[in-house]
Amino acid sequence: MSNKKFETEAIRTQMERSQNLEHSSPIYLTSSFVFEDAEDMRASFAEEKDRNIYSRYSNPNSSEFIDKVCKMEGAENGFAYASGMAAVFSTLAALLDAGDHVISSKSIFGSTHTLFTNFFPKWNISTSYFDAQDLDSIEGLITPNTKIIYAESPTNPGVEVLDLEALGAIAKKHGLIFIVDNCFATPYLQQPIKFGANLVIHSGTKLMDGQGRVLAGITVGSNALMDKVYRFSRITGPALSPFNAWVLSRSLETLAVRVDRHCENALKLATFLEGHDKIDWVKYPFLKSHPQYEIAKKQMKAGGCVVAFGVKGGLDAGRQFFDNIELLSLSANLGDSRSIVTHPASTTHSKLTTEEREAVGITDGMVRISVGLEHIDDIVADIEQALG
Repeated sequence: MSNKKFETEAIRTQMERSQNLEHSSPIYLTSSFVFEDAEDMRASFAEEKDRNIYSRYSNPNSSEFIDKVCKMEGAENGFAYASGMAAVFSTLAALLDAGDHVISSKSIFGSTHTLFTNFFPKWNISTSYFDAQDLDSIEGLITPNTKIIYAESPTNPGVEVLDLEALGAIAKKHGLIFIVDNCFATPYLQQPIKFGANLVIHSGTKLMDGQGRVLAGITVGSNALMDKVYRFSRITGPALSPFNAWVLSRSLETLAVRVDRHCENALKLATFLEGHDKIDWVKYPFLKSHPQYEIAKKQMKAGGCVVAFGVKGGLDAGRQFFDNIELLSLSANLGDSRSIVTHPASTTHSKLTTEEREAVGITDGMVRISVGLEHIDDIVADIEQALG
């Protein structure tokens, strides 16, 4: 069968069965692989053979996980990492040289921002930021040394939506590499390569796992770019463990049904909050009040699991809200089966200055909720009582 549907590929993409004819893929908890003879060993290291050598390079479990995500994203190749940030750093480090310049959306994960501002400058790699809704400013930021345009959509934590097609067109016009962090949407809701992205990055820790069990990351894209990323990653050693790869591959089998429920619950919660007298504002991509609602509808299947909102009364009211939570988890993760409440200004984005947070809409009173799979009535009831 060709042209199988997303859900079928997620379930039926598996490694080749061994002589034991197992139905579910086994776990290959091995650091290395043996060779038939001296010539087999030589040819394998010379890359004349496509085979497993060492689990830092490849492993049947990580290969199965990569294969699934490539099919979901419409990519040619990929590499799986020990965490989402390992994927972000390794991808950028593999492609950038001293003197290169990156153009990035201001609205990115706090650790990625810290890479751009604190660590890459040590290697003479500079970054210029554009406002997520001012794409017209990007061309004015391009210099002869610019190599990459980097973006998240929806953004963390403010769930802004960027026009990926417009960004892809700018990158193509100027011969730049366009990289998208697709963590919030997952490949089920959005495939950035369709809109011009060259590489797509995920934190598999989030919705891909979906149950808060393992750390993981992955980058997928074209063969030419992924060859550079692979060779850097093979040497530097941030590879995903076989066990975590096995967990992720199993999790992807239920990604579609889980994300459907996440999105259904999140939209109901966002709608409830929008009408609440103790809430200042609400942002969720599939609320009609979202400034980029039409763009979200164009490039996403549904709005995702994250809702951002502001509690009236500022920081003190926000703290009281968090202290009153009973059912939902106070944690910095997202994409879990359990609903999670986070205060970005004091957690995920605490390393940014107040001015940097305000520039991307992260106020002291902002709350980020990763809406889980509990019954929506119980999620709403806990938030209602926490608001007092």
